[in-house]
Amino acid sequence: MGKLYGVGASPFVRKVRVVLAEKGLSYEHDPVIPFNVSAEYKKLSPLGKIPAWQDERGTLSDSSVICAYLERIHPQPALYPSDPYQYARALWFEEYADGGMVPITGPKVFFQRVVAPRFFNQPTDEKIVEQCLAEEVPPLFDYLEGQLSGDWLVGSQLSIGDIAVGSVFANLRHAGVSVDTKRWPKLARYVARVHERPSFKHVIEDDRATLGLTA
Repeated sequence: MGKLYGVGASPFVRKVRVVLAEKGLSYEHDPVIPFNVSAEYKKLSPLGKIPAWQDERGTLSDSSVICAYLERIHPQPALYPSDPYQYARALWFEEYADGGMVPITGPKVFFQRVVAPRFFNQPTDEKIVEQCLAEEVPPLFDYLEGQLSGDWLVGSQLSIGDIAVGSVFANLRHAGVSVDTKRWPKLARYVARVHERPSFKHVIEDDRATLGLTA
């Protein structure tokens, strides 16, 4: 059994938890908070970031690395397409979420509305939130709306791209942000579909309990 390190409300930790759930893998979970991490933790994650993973083979850090590793050692059900182009597209949507959406929505929405008031005793700066939702988030949603032609972003089944994107939308959900069904109808249906999967439902419910959020 492996051990996952990192607080569940992180979209990167959630991504790994969903992959583990989709593959039916049991694991231990240590909800490390990524602030002032110990020297011991840095032996697991040299950059001090979450998540980190440890099993009988050794340790790994970075969610994309961990997910790719889990796919190699537990290839079924497959979460990475076998077709080369579709495989690359799935990786692109993972990067779109991790490197494109998180740096915008994380500090300007999730941190402001959830982390700052609950963990740092700081008031939410709604001006930052509203400006982000009005100016920076719509282009991100527009792109995803334009990419959706079926149930999933790539191919005919759930992929790592969907898991990464769905994880970002879980944080937005925790921050009270939903997808406008009139402006982005395909995206709204897609997010609901992803979050209805048992793998996502469990971790979202767990997040909300940890964060003290009402249903």
